[in-house]
Amino acid sequence: MYGGDEVSAIVIDLGSHTCKAGYAGEDAPKAVFPSVVGSIDQMDADDDNENNDSETNNNNVDSNKPKGKRRLYVGSQALGLRRDHMEVLSPLKDGVVVDWDIVDSIWDHAFKECLLIDPKEHPMLLAEPSSNTQQQRERTAELMFEKYKVPALFLAKNAVLTSFASGRATSVVVDSGGGSTTVAPVHDGYVLQKAVSSSPIGGEFLTDCLMKSLESKGIVIKPRYSFKRKEIQPGVFQVLAD
Repeated sequence: MYGGDEVSAIVIDLGSHTCKAGYAGEDAPKAVFPSVVGSIDQMDADDDNENNDSETNNNNVDSNKPKGKRRLYVGSQALGLRRDHMEVLSPLKDGVVVDWDIVDSIWDHAFKECLLIDPKEHPMLLAEPSSNTQQQRERTAELMFEKYKVPALFLAKNAVLTSFASGRATSVVVDSGGGSTTVAPVHDGYVLQKAVSSSPIGGEFLTDCLMKSLESKGIVIKPRYSFKRKEIQPGVFQVLAD
């Protein structure tokens, strides 16, 4: 371990559905939260506020707010509360990062709000998809070293970590996540890259199929933020108007 046993390494597993972060050597991660971000275009939000309150609140407008940038809410902050003009985004598509700004905000949330650590003081172990490209790895290392100033970094394949967790150095790993399913052969702790096979069918696709099946039967599924805490009757909750 880097720096001996005095400093624990931080392990982060960013998946299509869930982000897990914690200390190396512990039985379970310290933080588990949805790997989604609620994005609000500040320009749209500011324009809406100006239209509604142009006559009464002109003196309260914050001129220091950046225009044309996004305000981001990470994990449960995005799913637990409904906000106007908010779009819920995922940084991954088919297991590949498509928005590094969202990944950056998720890492910030894990470090500052969940683990309460300074990344400069801990080596990092990041789990990556078995089909990750060289460009994705370079971008990850660039952010970790240049922005977070981590002292050491190791990128480990998900299939290898799963194989070692089962006590085997050679195995065939089937990883079915939220956004995709990957089959990867592992031999002596190394992924045979040319034999890795991926499919875009994952848990989110199956969820969509289930919701469409329920909707065809007249059953409407509402998001969590649509419900109030108060119960009208046991098992019957008040629902916010659309």
